[in-house]
Amino acid sequence: MRLKEIFKVSSIPVIIASLCCLSPVILVLFGVSTVSFASSLADTLYGEYKWVFRLAGLLALLGAILFYLRREKNICTLDDFKRRRNEVINIIMIALMAGVIGYVFFLYVVVHYAGVFLNLWQ
Repeated sequence: MRLKEIFKVSSIPVIIASLCCLSPVILVLFGVSTVSFASSLADTLYGEYKWVFRLAGLLALLGAILFYLRREKNICTLDDFKRRRNEVINIIMIALMAGVIGYVFFLYVVVHYAGVFLNLWQ
């Protein structure tokens, strides 16, 4: 997989998994909520529901991998999977690692500093 393909497969699932803390930032940036409400919402979503968002991101990543395998690599049947098993396993492992690294970087660096800039959290 090339870097562009890895980014294409893992970018949307990373954003979905990060919505627990990204959604309050978006609400404040669009002027829909106050900073205090967004901070409270972020505490609630990250504290109680972070595993729901992570599971949704993982399911989205699995769906993106399946879509990529079917569209880009033409692996549509189990026979195709059996013939190209090593390639499929490598694609799945690369996409999972890229998803985890992307999630950690996006949530704990990008979203965190955006929240600090907006005074949502310290």
